Amino acid sequence: MHPDFWQEKWQKREIAFHQAAANPLLVSCFQQLALVPDSRVFVPLCGKTLDIGWLLASGYRVVGAELSEVAVQELFAELGLTPDISTAGKLQHYKADKLEVFVGDMFELSQAALGPVAAIYDRAALVALPADMRQRYAQQLMTISQCAPQLVICFDYDQAMLAGPPFAVDSKEMHKLYGHYYHLNCLKKQDVPGGLKRKCQATESAWLLTMPG
Repeated sequence: MHPDFWQEKWQKREIAFHQAAANPLLVSCFQQLALVPDSRVFVPLCGKTLDIGWLLASGYRVVGAELSEVAVQELFAELGLTPDISTAGKLQHYKADKLEVFVGDMFELSQAALGPVAAIYDRAALVALPADMRQRYAQQLMTISQCAPQLVICFDYDQAMLAGPPFAVDSKEMHKLYGHYYHLNCLKKQDVPGGLKRKCQATESAWLLTMPG
């Protein structure tokens, strides 16, 4: 998935993937991460998701990574925040209050620039990437976060019926990507009301990834 694909989506406002409320699986499952108040949560490929507002309102600090500067500008504006903008290597760094976002290619984000995070919330990143990019993405995520625990939300459906994104990521794929590093627990699975994009039956799952032991 070339970066221009997502830039064009935002420029043309083809953002049906942007939900109108915080994700229900986030709301019902996030406490399973057992984070203390003010913990720093990393949200990769965050767009301007309302999930960030929910995390902030729940007492967490949020650091995101997003390719589209348009999305990040709208995120801060919709939250009523005026960011300080600086440069972090090849990325732009937006920061205001308890929210910061790195703008640019997430593969250019280093562990040093990101800093310590208590957990990762991945709702729209893994499922946005085609199969040939997921392994690289998973390795990058684990490297820069030092294998922080994760709440991952993904879809499972017949990929032959819909081209994606979002792409289908089933249990086998999750274990292939993360099983050597994390203990995986599927917390909840539910049908997507009306099907995915109203085209095919799909399930949405929440996975908790924690370090063994």
